[in-house]
Amino acid sequence: MLALSLAALLAAPVPVRPAHTYSIVARDPATGEMGVAVQSHWFSVGSEVTWAEAGVGAVATQSFVDPSYGPLGLALMKAGRTAPEALAALLAGDSGRDVRQVGMVDAKGHVATHTGPMCIPAAGGQTGAHYAAQANLMDKPSVWPAMAKAFEQGTGDLADRMLAALDAAEAEGGDIRGRQSAALLIVKGTSSGQPWADRVFDLRVEDHAAPLVELRRLVGVQRAYKRMTAGDNCVAVKDWACAEREYGAAEQMQPENAEMAFWHAVALASNGRLDPARPLFRKAFAADARWRELVKRLPGVDQLPKDPKLLEDILAIR
Repeated sequence: MLALSLAALLAAPVPVRPAHTYSIVARDPATGEMGVAVQSHWFSVGSEVTWAEAGVGAVATQSFVDPSYGPLGLALMKAGRTAPEALAALLAGDSGRDVRQVGMVDAKGHVATHTGPMCIPAAGGQTGAHYAAQANLMDKPSVWPAMAKAFEQGTGDLADRMLAALDAAEAEGGDIRGRQSAALLIVKGTSSGQPWADRVFDLRVEDHAAPLVELRRLVGVQRAYKRMTAGDNCVAVKDWACAEREYGAAEQMQPENAEMAFWHAVALASNGRLDPARPLFRKAFAADARWRELVKRLPGVDQLPKDPKLLEDILAIR
């Protein structure tokens, strides 16, 4: 059934858009997380190049893009094909294979990369343990080896190592045309059956003078908001000490963010610690007076203790 639908889809005309770029697909053997990181001198590169599914694999489809390589590659890997087998099957049925560039990794760490002979040089790819790097229309052919080296020698989590690979590509000259957009998509190693909950990172910089700098900034913001989400979960069970810890960590990561300062202050005040909450409330109120109005609404929905004196003291903060 899968083979028939695959053949039918590959036989159908596919719109082609050039996405000359560099990317890496990779898996973290410690966590099982898998993902794609990419940068290009092309608008919204992440909307067509990056594909991943928790417990299945990740795909980067670029050069003269056939977007169907993403969903079809994932479908083949989900059906039991390894990344090399899935990529070989897709190429075998594609008359445009000579202008395609594709990287794939599966949930067991098998990897594959393909660079068609008609991809615009400098173009090529390299595979290693749990990763495949590929690039086309590059300034020079040292770009993808630099990506491979940076990923192999990188430290931190999968996002850190993939971003290091992108930075190495850019330092080596990157896309001969310059830069415009970037994306990072990472999913969990095991599916929960809830795809929205399985995305560890799903970030895009659509149009920016320094897309990799902006992508790194967004990764930092998302890391902080993950701690905010953990704080929200603590609030849901009225564990104010836990909320204080998680919101506090987020606020330290993004000290200029009024939202994080506000909810950290709420957790502190709810935990009987108004004094350390005061400067945080003050910061939020100074950023926007409507945070003060929001305070008034929280006791009625159990987001602050129903304590008139506490409410009065908070609203008196100047």
